[in-house]
Amino acid sequence: MTLGKTAFFKDPINQKLSADEHRELYRLMVRIRRFEERCVQAYQQGKIGGFCHTYIGQEALAVGTISVRGADDHVITAYRDHGHALAVGMDMNSCMAEMYGKVTGCSKGKGGSMHFFDPQRGFWGGHGIVGGQTPLGAGIAFALKYRDIKGACLCYLGDGAVNQGAVHEAYNLAALWNLPVVFVIENNRYSMGTSQARSSAGYPLTKRALAFDMDADSVAGNDLYEVRAKTAKALQRAHELSRPTLLEIHTYRYRGHSMSDPDQTYREKTEIEDYRQKNDPIEHVAQVLREHKLLDAAQEAKIDEEARAEAQASAVFSEDSPFPTPDAIQQDVYWESDHPQHKRSEGVLFFNQL
Repeated sequence: MTLGKTAFFKDPINQKLSADEHRELYRLMVRIRRFEERCVQAYQQGKIGGFCHTYIGQEALAVGTISVRGADDHVITAYRDHGHALAVGMDMNSCMAEMYGKVTGCSKGKGGSMHFFDPQRGFWGGHGIVGGQTPLGAGIAFALKYRDIKGACLCYLGDGAVNQGAVHEAYNLAALWNLPVVFVIENNRYSMGTSQARSSAGYPLTKRALAFDMDADSVAGNDLYEVRAKTAKALQRAHELSRPTLLEIHTYRYRGHSMSDPDQTYREKTEIEDYRQKNDPIEHVAQVLREHKLLDAAQEAKIDEEARAEAQASAVFSEDSPFPTPDAIQQDVYWESDHPQHKRSEGVLFFNQL
C-alpha cells in the first residue's frame, strides 16, 4: 500500500469524524509511540524490570479498533498491551508507574508491563499466558449476552497464539453459542523469533474461521481508516446478530518481541527499515490528513512535542512515586482478606512463615 492512500477515508464510520476527531486519532497514535520510546529508554536505564513488550509500529491497530467501540463494548488483550491501554483512555502516569513497579501504577505496581488493567474503562488486561485471554474474551461476550446487554468484546491475540488449544476452544464456543466477540489477530509476522510462515500452517489465518462457520476479514493494519471501517462492521455484526468475527489485522513491530530480545537473528534490519519507509502507520495517517487539509506542519510539530513532553513527565512521575510496602503483597489477592468483616470461608487464606 502506498503511504497516504486509502479507499476507506470515505467509509460511513470515518465520514462521521470531525476535523478535530481526525487529529485526535492521529494524536493518540503519536502519544503511544512516544510513550513506548520513553519506555525503551527507561528499560535500558534499569528503571523497568521483568518483560516489556513495546507496540512501536502497531499504533493504527489499537487506535483504529478501539476508537469505534460502543459504550458497552469491552477490551481484553495479551501482554503487548500498552497501546490498548492508552487507546481506551488510561493516562500515561499510571501506565508508566506500573512498569516502574510503583504503587501509583494502574495495578499498584504488582503487574508490570504485561498486566495493565482498568475495568472502569472496560479494559480487562493485559495477560501474560499466550492465548490465555482468548477464552476470557469469549466469557465476557457470554456475560454480555446473558445479561441482555447490547455490547461486544474486542479480544486481541498475536499470530503466535493462534495454535494454542484454548484459542480454538474459544472460537468453537463463540460460534456455537453465537457470542458477540471480535477476535482480533494482531499479525505482526513473528511469534517471538519465529516467522508466521514457519509456525502456522494455512494462510491467511482467516481461513481458520471457516471451520467454525465464523465470519472473517483481512485488514491492512497500517491504515487507520481501513481498521476502523472493518472493525465497525464486525462490531455491528456482534451487536445486531450476536455473531463472532475473526479479524486478521496485518501489522508489524519495529523492535524485538520484548526488550530482552535482541532481534539480531531472525530478520534483517533492511526488512524493518523497508516497512518503516513504505508502511509506517503514523506517517500513513499524517499523509492522508495533509491531503485532506486536516493537518499542517505546525499542528504536526505541536502534537509531537506535546506527546514527547507527556511521556517524559510520566517517567518523572514514576521516578518520584513510592514502591509498594511489603504488606501490600497480600492485598488485592482474595476479596475476603481485604474485607474481613464479610469473610465466610473457613481456614486460612495465606500460609505465612512464623
